[in-house]
Amino acid sequence: MPAKKILVVEDEPDIRKLVQYHLAQERYKVLEAEDGENALKLIQREQPNLVVLDLMLPGLSGQEICRILRSKPDTATLPILMLTAKAGEADKVLGLETGADDYLTKPFSPRELVARVKAILRRAELRTTAEGKESYHNGPLRIDFATYEVLIADKTVRLTLKEFDLLRFLVQNPNRVLTRDQLLDRVWGGETFVTPRTVDVHVRRLRKAIEKDDRKPKWILTVRGVGYKFDEKAVE
Repeated sequence: MPAKKILVVEDEPDIRKLVQYHLAQERYKVLEAEDGENALKLIQREQPNLVVLDLMLPGLSGQEICRILRSKPDTATLPILMLTAKAGEADKVLGLETGADDYLTKPFSPRELVARVKAILRRAELRTTAEGKESYHNGPLRIDFATYEVLIADKTVRLTLKEFDLLRFLVQNPNRVLTRDQLLDRVWGGETFVTPRTVDVHVRRLRKAIEKDDRKPKWILTVRGVGYKFDEKAVE
């Protein structure tokens, strides 16, 4: 298999070279950009498998780049690891809200960076595989996307169409933090008079239907200030 391409977008040369070196040691093909405009051009031309993106960049910020990528169909699901110079919750939330799959705080351990990259790429492969399948089966949870059937421990679970669509999008993006806006776009589309509160209401109903204890959910987790994620390991 050809080496996976990773684009490193970082304006500090020392950090960029450090990231490049350790990823290259893992046999990834590493591309580099020092600003947002060049990064967008490289993404369009090279179609990388993952982007390591600094939050603070000259010109276009990492936040702006992330939003641009998420707004385009061909890069909407491109895996992004955000680098942030601050460990505060607001900065982490900022990265996740704009669509990053994960974040890493500077200074970081190169080993942790490589581990995060491998984990994100692994989840992306699982997501791609799941999207192409007509069913999902993990532990006690079975979902037939063609017939809209959901079973837990061989017992049928009745869901509304929107609850089913919400569950499908969550399981097809395992362990990925999904914002309320992303869920609204994918599940409700262009429907009018739908607010982020609608997502919370449907998540609550979905938890009551599939969780053992909806007051202490294990499968559909809340990421405070951002949205929700489906914890696939908890289902196994």
